[in-house]
Amino acid sequence: MTLLHSTSFRSAVFGLALAFGLAAQAAMPERPTLHVTTLDDKTFDLSAQRGKWVIVNYWATWCVPCIKEMPDISRFVASHKNVAAIGLAYDDSELADIKAFIAKHPVVYPIAQVTLDKPLKDFDEPRGLPTTYLISPDGKVAKHIVGPVTEASLAALIGQP
Repeated sequence: MTLLHSTSFRSAVFGLALAFGLAAQAAMPERPTLHVTTLDDKTFDLSAQRGKWVIVNYWATWCVPCIKEMPDISRFVASHKNVAAIGLAYDDSELADIKAFIAKHPVVYPIAQVTLDKPLKDFDEPRGLPTTYLISPDGKVAKHIVGPVTEASLAALIGQP
């Protein structure tokens, strides 16, 4: 494993990026847009999800709390017809490595990669991972969570058992 691919190196780079310069971003819009290509070459468009709650979850392959929360998000989405999710791999790993990771840690929702050098236009860059945005059925940001979520916390935030 090279230094560039080591977990500790990526964590250090992420921490430095957060410390130096990510704070000068404009405020997030009340109704953000999100249009990404998923790992399976499909399109995820947040506006097409209106009428549902949407979990927008930033994670990384090297983030232990992220890995721990993925099954919870997956189970919650699978058991709630009015909830969708998109996983955003905030990771500069090779696409093949992220696909291999997802093969080992499957989820029921689509995954897209967002690299540090090409952040999403309407979403604030994460200040820590995992970071989750709950988008209400009308497209507004209802909640921003830094740290892991669980089935129970999602149910409490969305107001559903």
